[in-house]
Amino acid sequence: MGVTRHGERWELQLKGSGKTPYSRNGDGRAVLRSSVREFLCSEAMHYLGIPTSRAASLVVSDDDVWRDQFYNGNIKKERGAIVLRLAKSWFRIGSLEILAHSGELDLLRRLLDFIIQEHFPSIAMNDSNRYLEFFSTVVSETANLISLWMSVGFAHGVCNTDNFSLLSITIDYGPFGFMDSYDPNFVPNTSDDEKRYKIGNQASVGQFNLSKLLQALKPLLDPRQKQLFTELFKTKLGLLGENENDNYLIAFLLKIVEDTKADFTMTFRELSEITADQLKELHIPEEFWALQDVGKHKLFSEWVTMYLLRLNNNNGDSDAKRRTRMATVNPRYILRNWMAESAVQKANLNDFSEVQLLEQVLQHPFQRQEAAERAGYSLRPPDWAKHLKVSCSS
Repeated sequence: MGVTRHGERWELQLKGSGKTPYSRNGDGRAVLRSSVREFLCSEAMHYLGIPTSRAASLVVSDDDVWRDQFYNGNIKKERGAIVLRLAKSWFRIGSLEILAHSGELDLLRRLLDFIIQEHFPSIAMNDSNRYLEFFSTVVSETANLISLWMSVGFAHGVCNTDNFSLLSITIDYGPFGFMDSYDPNFVPNTSDDEKRYKIGNQASVGQFNLSKLLQALKPLLDPRQKQLFTELFKTKLGLLGENENDNYLIAFLLKIVEDTKADFTMTFRELSEITADQLKELHIPEEFWALQDVGKHKLFSEWVTMYLLRLNNNNGDSDAKRRTRMATVNPRYILRNWMAESAVQKANLNDFSEVQLLEQVLQHPFQRQEAAERAGYSLRPPDWAKHLKVSCSS
């Protein structure tokens, strides 16, 4: 446990120290490859405004670690590393699930009361409905978390109950990935053969995990959270007010992006930067490479017409305000697998310059940065990136 100068309490974990078997390899060790990825992505998510654990430091070990990265019998020697990671709490849905399953109800009750008292100050401990309020809060905040993941094209990779935080923060960065081309079937985890945790399944998997929590606590779900996805994407498109056709407008765009395999992140970012007049004339500048891909769809002009009509219904708005507003919620930079891989390859040679560059860039994902532009972080991903694979191996 650590306490900041502001009095905040953080629980510290050393991932890769060998003290606790975090990985499915069983020895509790971590390699530089996965450690760099977790270090960078947890910080990237924080600066994207998505609740997450944090990374305080990354230390490279002199010890060798043997890993079968893709579980295909090809064991290789890799460099070891340790990440000091922090969270207000590391309790997960699985922490309660296992107690309920084993019938340890007194211990379950005591643990729940501890978690509520420490981390849910809005819930009164003398309230007989405190467990119902706790569950309702977890449902609401987990729905919000998954919606935020989806809004930036993030796929966690292993969405089981042991990887879902009771504080509704992103934890346990393993075979995660950010979508390049929009694809609801995107699976970053090469060992997920059945695509159980594909990006399009994250909401339903989240519901399944919450149902496991429900089995232990038996409260009621809050139906208001069904609107979270729509509200987030309305914000990404700069839409104000209410319109009965907003769901269709959003779904229409996502289908076009899917059909053209256009880049998810940059499609929304470039919509934040292009003017309404350019859209109206279907004049898409060359630097808007993702929108040029989307523009190849035969129904793109129809969607643009609908979108511009909807923008005209934004009371008291202007095109400049719309673009400024959208640029604050649509990132220009995310931690793509090819960027992390490039940083890992250099780090293996004791060159941490790109790790440091990425850490700096990802702290301001919504702002154009010259260093990031020179590094090509907003350009079309290189062809070799399509062949990158990640797994649960640490």
